[in-house]
Amino acid sequence: MDTIVAISTAIGVGAISIVRLSGKDAINIVDSIFSCDLKNVESHKVVYGYIKDNEEVIDEVLVTVMKSPKTYTLEDIVEISCHGSIATTKKILELIMLKGARLAEKGEFTKRAFLNGRIDLSQAEAIIDLINSKTVREAKESINQLEGHLSSKIENIRQKMLNLMIAIDVNIDYPEYDEEEVTKNRSLNELKSISEELIKLEHSFNSGKILRDGVKTVILGKTNAGKSSLLNRILKEDRAIVSNIEGTTRDTIEEFVDVEGIPLKLIDTAGIRNSSNEIEQIGIQKSKKLADSADLIIAIFDITKNLTEDDQELLEIIKDKECIILLNKIDVLSENIELEKRLKSINKNILKISAMEDIGIQQLFDKIVEIYSFNNDSLSNDVLISNERHKNLIQKARIEIDEAINAAENDMYIDIISIYITNAMNYLAEITGNNVTDDVINEIFKKFCLGK
Repeated sequence: MDTIVAISTAIGVGAISIVRLSGKDAINIVDSIFSCDLKNVESHKVVYGYIKDNEEVIDEVLVTVMKSPKTYTLEDIVEISCHGSIATTKKILELIMLKGARLAEKGEFTKRAFLNGRIDLSQAEAIIDLINSKTVREAKESINQLEGHLSSKIENIRQKMLNLMIAIDVNIDYPEYDEEEVTKNRSLNELKSISEELIKLEHSFNSGKILRDGVKTVILGKTNAGKSSLLNRILKEDRAIVSNIEGTTRDTIEEFVDVEGIPLKLIDTAGIRNSSNEIEQIGIQKSKKLADSADLIIAIFDITKNLTEDDQELLEIIKDKECIILLNKIDVLSENIELEKRLKSINKNILKISAMEDIGIQQLFDKIVEIYSFNNDSLSNDVLISNERHKNLIQKARIEIDEAINAAENDMYIDIISIYITNAMNYLAEITGNNVTDDVINEIFKKFCLGK
């Protein structure tokens, strides 16, 4: 492979920037523009010196030399840590390209690690998940996958399938040494066990998706119920305008927040009410549409007021939804028995708060953690699926195994069963990249940033 180069740090002014090279000529190329000899430097050592364009000093730098095969890509890698000037960093990049390196494509360093056999495809995908992780829990799960936990689980299931295939092939090729009925019975028991493992993995996606994408949480309520005040209190900043004038929020405000390890994609919406204002009407319709697709609705009611027609409409929206009801403004009025009784008939998750005085906000966090708790999940002890591609392939494999079970139970030919098992094995192999097209590989690595 040729030698590639890219800026691995974010483009912008900072303390340092890192220019990374990988390939057989990486050391020679940097050596040709560096003030010190790099060819005889011991691997994984840092060398101080200057990057030069002929006699002109471009920057004072630290150069790290990492020699194959103990590197990220299994190729020679050189990293130049320079000052974080955009102009200086680009000048060094241009010099390296003039010396023969090619600008790396998105994710090409990790792609080389995959193609050279250092990591499999699921581990490569874990790297981008780790880079994009928004909470400690999400990062931890990405590390688990990067360490090969998912790969090991998939390989273990595939090995069970392979053992079954060997037994079936023996029966097909040497029927005099085996009884088809015995093989079918053994296959049926093994297939049911495999199906249970695949179902468990498939179901773990619900929790994994929350870790990766966050809980889409929509704040709903009438105008002046306290939605924007709640958003500001949760974010601990004045993100939304708070005013006594009704209809202040006319569009959605979206923010990401980590609630004790649970990622929330928090959306403040326009107040639900009948309005003649065309712009406000658009915002209200948008609020209702968001509520339909929400994972969680936080519905706010003003405890100082009784239910109105607008509230009745809100109750219809939250009916049969995952919802937490908040009775706001308890700093003004501590209880409203009629209102509380009506709301309890809709949903039991009712909390009293004062968004203005920061009362009850921790209880709201506790309720969210209770609803989306991972304590009983497989996060700590088992594999959690957070990637849509993995989930779809596991689902396809499970369907094939279920077809094999159905074939065995209906006394179909043993070689028919083997076809379904083979299909399932091929689907699982796509997860780790053992059976995947170049188009799929290229599409995955396009999601990476330059320099990774």
